[in-house]
Amino acid sequence: MDVRTVGVPDEEPSSGYQLRVVQEVVLALLAKEASHGYQLRARLQLALGPLAEALNAGHVYVTLNRLERAGLVTSKRVGQTDRPDRKVYELTDPGRERVVEWLDDTSWPKPAPAEFHLKLVAAAAAGLSDPERLVDTQRHVVLAGLASAQRAALGEPAGSAAALLLEGVVLRLQADLHWLDACARYWTSRKEH
Repeated sequence: MDVRTVGVPDEEPSSGYQLRVVQEVVLALLAKEASHGYQLRARLQLALGPLAEALNAGHVYVTLNRLERAGLVTSKRVGQTDRPDRKVYELTDPGRERVVEWLDDTSWPKPAPAEFHLKLVAAAAAGLSDPERLVDTQRHVVLAGLASAQRAALGEPAGSAAALLLEGVVLRLQADLHWLDACARYWTSRKEH
């Protein structure tokens, strides 16, 4: 089985969004510093706000175990005086390479923006990439897709089923662009402070 396709199961939070914590998000959060599972889950909850309701503590640990088996992270037990030992995870060189590949990936497979949002938060937290650059790169990809969908829509007869589908694609891409503009404003304002 290809490790890249193994993720944490989808769950549906009360807001109706599907949330999937992909392995690359966990890897990116480890890029800045070694952490234990509870710290990673807390960072995810902070980044996701109310959407974090879909996160189960077990999801983070299952993902960490899979990443360790794949050689993308290592772990060691760290003793504590008043509590049981903690397992602290650290990124390996192959794990860091995987994060860099993921940050450069411009695929946009899901309508829900949670995964891309986590990519931006993780990139900023780890200092591996500039979120504004990621947003700009993604905007170019979405604009190219929009132009292609609009050309295809113009070629369809009015009232056809394909025209309806293409209208949906165009509207979705326009909404994605609108959201990317909001992302750009947010990350620009963060730099200014």
